[in-house]
Amino acid sequence: MNTTASGQVIKVVIEDRVAVLTIDRPPVNALSRHTMEELNQALDTLKADAAVKVVIITGGGSFAFVAGADIKEISELGGGKEAAEVAARGQTVITKIQRLGKPVIAAINGVCLGGGNELAMACHLRVAGDRVRFGQPEITLGIVPGFGGTQRLPRLIGKTKAMELLLTGDLITAQEAHRLGLLNYVVPQDQVMKTAKDLARKIASKGQVAVALTLEVTEQGLERSLDEGLALEAKAFGRVADTEDAKEGVGAFLQKRQPQFKDR
Repeated sequence: MNTTASGQVIKVVIEDRVAVLTIDRPPVNALSRHTMEELNQALDTLKADAAVKVVIITGGGSFAFVAGADIKEISELGGGKEAAEVAARGQTVITKIQRLGKPVIAAINGVCLGGGNELAMACHLRVAGDRVRFGQPEITLGIVPGFGGTQRLPRLIGKTKAMELLLTGDLITAQEAHRLGLLNYVVPQDQVMKTAKDLARKIASKGQVAVALTLEVTEQGLERSLDEGLALEAKAFGRVADTEDAKEGVGAFLQKRQPQFKDR
């Protein structure tokens, strides 16, 4: 086990090619400016670490994954320009999760609201406890989501329900979030991290060239037309076909054995 890139708020533990990044800022792991700065630095470190194949993001303690942005800091913002700059910086950090080039799994162990839900939505996969509540309640404070909620929520669950949640600020259960397509798995609270780690290890066992290309093509394709996305996929198929991993994977299938990928 190795610990790296840990700060006052962000703790990272790496084991078996999987990094667990914990946001540990009691009592609710709110996303303060300092927290976002530490998160940004940790993501850069994990992106550059070839030993890390998959990242899990979770919250410290058992009450909250991330309960949102730091409301006290929001109340102290000097004006519209400063607020817009804070939102833009936050969006940059959150988007870095989505574009890390490695799969990121949200292990949602407690309430997941506002900025926390925005962070979770930027992850590629999401596992949540069966008692977790989700929502974008910014409208109840007279503000709007600032870290991507208005853009990612409708992309994940569709415009109709997303608009309702954004305009009412209502919270939903983990079961409803799963039904809407926001979550991959809902499990008992004490099984969240185990489930996330099992999923991470399964992905880490695959050829990482193919994993990275799958992430790249899927993310980019969703932002383009179908024809453009299909062209991206064809190019990616051509790129991966020349790799050692592709030859090993196909050969292992034909020989009825487990592949031994080398990530090249």
